[in-house]
Amino acid sequence: MPLLLEKILSKTKYAWAILRQLSGDDAYERYVNHHSLCHSDEPLLSRSAFFKGWQEKKWHGIKRCC
Repeated sequence: MPLLLEKILSKTKYAWAILRQLSGDDAYERYVNHHSLCHSDEPLLSRSAFFKGWQEKKWHGIKRCC
């Protein structure tokens, strides 16, 4: 594979990873990694249970500036 094409693919993969992190699309994968490192003795949430809790945490509670 030509060097220029490898550089373009590398930068594209990096940009895609940043976009996934900013949008929250990789949140479950990050949760699984953290859970396996720090909480391996506790049960792992399913993908749907994780996102349900994530959405509730995001949209419920006090949301004000003062």
